[in-house]
Amino acid sequence: MWYPDPEALHAPLHASLAAAIKQATLTEELPAGARLPPHRRMANRLGLSVHTVSKAYDSLRKQNLVDGQVGRGSYVCGTVPRAVPLQTEPEEEFDFSTSRPVYSQEHNNRFQHSLQEVTAELDSSVLQCCGSVSKGDAHRDAGAQWLAARGFPAGPGQVLLTNGGSQGFSTALSALTRPGDTVLSDGITHNLLVSGCSYLGLKQLRLKADTQGILPEALAEACLASGAKVLCLLPSLANPVPVMMPEGRRRELVQIAEDHDLYVIEADPLGPVAKDRPPPVSALLPKRSIYMTTFSTCLMPGLHAGYMAAPSQLLPPLKGRLLSFGGTVMPLMRELASRWVLDGTALELADWQCNALESRHRIACGVLHGMPWTGHPSALHLWLPLPEGWSSVRFSLYASKMQIAVMPDMPFLAPGTSSPNALRISLGGVQEDSHFRKGLELTAALLKLQPHCLPHLAF
Repeated sequence: MWYPDPEALHAPLHASLAAAIKQATLTEELPAGARLPPHRRMANRLGLSVHTVSKAYDSLRKQNLVDGQVGRGSYVCGTVPRAVPLQTEPEEEFDFSTSRPVYSQEHNNRFQHSLQEVTAELDSSVLQCCGSVSKGDAHRDAGAQWLAARGFPAGPGQVLLTNGGSQGFSTALSALTRPGDTVLSDGITHNLLVSGCSYLGLKQLRLKADTQGILPEALAEACLASGAKVLCLLPSLANPVPVMMPEGRRRELVQIAEDHDLYVIEADPLGPVAKDRPPPVSALLPKRSIYMTTFSTCLMPGLHAGYMAAPSQLLPPLKGRLLSFGGTVMPLMRELASRWVLDGTALELADWQCNALESRHRIACGVLHGMPWTGHPSALHLWLPLPEGWSSVRFSLYASKMQIAVMPDMPFLAPGTSSPNALRISLGGVQEDSHFRKGLELTAALLKLQPHCLPHLAF
């Protein structure tokens, strides 16, 4: 563990400690990915209070120099500079870090046109309302129609409207658990699940998986050993490692869930885009599942609306927590989502998205030929293991010098999961196919080089 010289610290002590750590990152005495001592150990070594060390670490987090999660400690993430790259044109950027769908000017035109129609036709009292999550029968009817077409038959009374995936995860987790409870999941899973468990004081237990998803025997063993009552699944390409779990595996997991009284939280944001998707797990376990989907992932990023469906006994706690975690969907978004479902626009845009992602997948197949990446023609991203010598954090920092933003693996790892040194590459963050190809080619070229062969770049 690295420690600063205590004689060099001065008042205010928290600012001085933060400055010492920052200087160590700039000189690479503390390289990207290095772990910092725990708060109490740093305090004891330097003769400071734990509160002082906490203030210093918090200051570094606000500068994006340090990050950390429960069970993994604090580590150096470095800065993300905005320098003009050596191998790209000035101001040319490639965002492979943001998970969002591909979209076009036609999407913007439809969005603007629909908003104009809604504001012209909607009663002004609706725009000023602060209604309960249990109201809005017409919107729940549209939600039930959308879910039924996705293979999950749910009555309108089972449907709740959400503001998207983040609110959905927080709501579902807090409704089914209490602080200290254990949640079962993949070792590499959605970052919202990792952060949600951390914020809510939940223990996240990783399960072994193969190319088809979580192993049934691993789930059965974990149920007996941990007494967990909640399993979180992303079986339809939503996992950072995009896997389409086959129907046989889904049924095996459902049987184990029934045998051990497990509740299942299923996130299915890409349901309408993935044409080869088997029935949702929630459709096979309707009395013990919470099913979530969202439009901002499968249609267009600005449409912050989604649906959650659950059995009747879970609706009261879910409704209460929806209000606590942001309230109901904005009236305009709620109305727009319902209209697009009912007039066929939503399904049309989902089909467009499917074709766009297939095109991006073909480009990736050509550019990354020979590399050990995992993808799917209907996935929003691919998973790219790095060659020996690279760490995912260091690669992402070096790529940023070329104006390429990629997502390292750290945010997706359940506590106790070793870093596989891989990247999640979004297929929708760069909108033009030609620009997407160029950025991916630059990334692939950098991957073929060893870190020690590259010139030193001061972060």
